[in-house]
Amino acid sequence: MQKNIIDRTAQDTPQPTATSLQDLKIRHTRIAEIMHDVKTLVYPQSQDNLLLVCGPTGVGKSTLAHQTVDAITHANAQDIAADAGIIPAIYVEAPASGENEFSWQLFYRKILAQLDHTVASGQPRARYGISPETGRLSRPRTGPRQNLAGLRVAVERGLAARKTQLLVIDEAAHIIRQSSAKRLEIQLDTLKSLSNESGVQIMLIGAYDLYQLMSLSGQLSRRTHVLHFERYLQDKPDDVRAFLACIKKFQDQLPHLWGNNLMTHAAALHENTVGCIGTLSSVLIRTARILEENQKPGWSIDALQRSLLTDAQHRSILSETVEGEISINPGLLRTLPKKFASRKLQGEYA
Repeated sequence: MQKNIIDRTAQDTPQPTATSLQDLKIRHTRIAEIMHDVKTLVYPQSQDNLLLVCGPTGVGKSTLAHQTVDAITHANAQDIAADAGIIPAIYVEAPASGENEFSWQLFYRKILAQLDHTVASGQPRARYGISPETGRLSRPRTGPRQNLAGLRVAVERGLAARKTQLLVIDEAAHIIRQSSAKRLEIQLDTLKSLSNESGVQIMLIGAYDLYQLMSLSGQLSRRTHVLHFERYLQDKPDDVRAFLACIKKFQDQLPHLWGNNLMTHAAALHENTVGCIGTLSSVLIRTARILEENQKPGWSIDALQRSLLTDAQHRSILSETVEGEISINPGLLRTLPKKFASRKLQGEYA
């Protein structure tokens, strides 16, 4: 009798769908490594004003961005409970406005939108620079419309009032692509100045073309720390094991659709997705949706094949990725000198 009740309960429980894969958060090896580095680099009075996280298309940079904000928010849970106006970390996507130049006005407005949350009633709102009447962040006014300088001041005050530690900017390459060569360094100095004035560290996230940011000025390079968000390579056993673990997570999420078949095709998935978990997720979501639409739901190798990157897409992404790796890896090399050229100088350190 009890067994029948359990069986009926299992049958009545709705099975997860392809949509559930979109919400699946896998804190895999590469994300854990980058988040550990960020945790050590983000602290008050840090000299690393700007953190650059660069990686290939589809590696999961946006997922990393959101998980970083969530982790910092969670780490400050006690402070937030005592002070409801605190926002320890915020996420914005650098806008591609369609204009010839990067739109700082639109960018600042997006930051203010993240800062302008209503604080719970009963909190000392004035302490945060928040209007006691409306519960919203006070902004300096410059007539009927706010000019760029007014928006900038509002952002600086808002970040300080919210005690924000980290500003995460996704798709940060838009700041580069929408800037003329003469204005590039000005754009970067603007970010550095925002960090200095507000006391906030800024994490820029983007593809490999973002790496050129650090080489534009010596001063900027000195205050910038570059983190390489790498893909999983097929010729490294540890990488293969980590990639397989991710496939297993996806497989376990929808066992009624694909059983154990994903692991059977793990090598092909690794090859096709160039070892990038974000691309793997997209491929498997497409596969799951096709399987769900079939008249007889269940595994089909045809559904997987229809969901893979095309050969042309694979060649393009792989070429772009390898080129990016070649450009960034030499710049990340750190060497501790083993000996000095002069014995006399070496003796000074003995």
